[in-house]
Amino acid sequence: MIGHGTGTCQQPLDPRGLVCLLDTSGMGTPYTPAARFRRTQAERIDQLLSWKRSDQAFFAAGACHVLAWVAVERYASAGFGIVGLRKLGEPCVSHVIISNGRWAFDHDGWTPLPELLRATAEYETDPSWEQLPITSILRQFCAAHNHRMPEQYAHDPLPRARKYLQQRPRPPEVV
Repeated sequence: MIGHGTGTCQQPLDPRGLVCLLDTSGMGTPYTPAARFRRTQAERIDQLLSWKRSDQAFFAAGACHVLAWVAVERYASAGFGIVGLRKLGEPCVSHVIISNGRWAFDHDGWTPLPELLRATAEYETDPSWEQLPITSILRQFCAAHNHRMPEQYAHDPLPRARKYLQQRPRPPEVV
């Protein structure tokens, strides 16, 4: 379960209100919670409008699961698996990442897992979240958690996800 972080930031909140990342990894950059990129109702309805968002916004909210499946293909042999984040009591996950228990990868690149969980909990109004290991195939996951399959997007998101993953090189200590 994700709880409110108890550590203090080594840096103040940035002017955009982003939760700062404890500098435990040497990366020293703030983690941007996926919820900051929630789609508007219009973007939920119009897949072309959703597609036109920045890569980070697209993979934070709306296609995080696609990015996770692409990323786990590359990093499964290093011990990474797909993890869904959901609020306690909710039937479906709202964000999907890959993690090895120490590190996580999502729209914001590589982040120590505790920092991703802390920042997510601090950004949300209800910090009661849980991690759900996802072991099903993409089609089953989408059906069970009300997510779109790649063919349901305005364009094929798989090449976009592969390119985005390549632009986010892993830190040497990850694998």
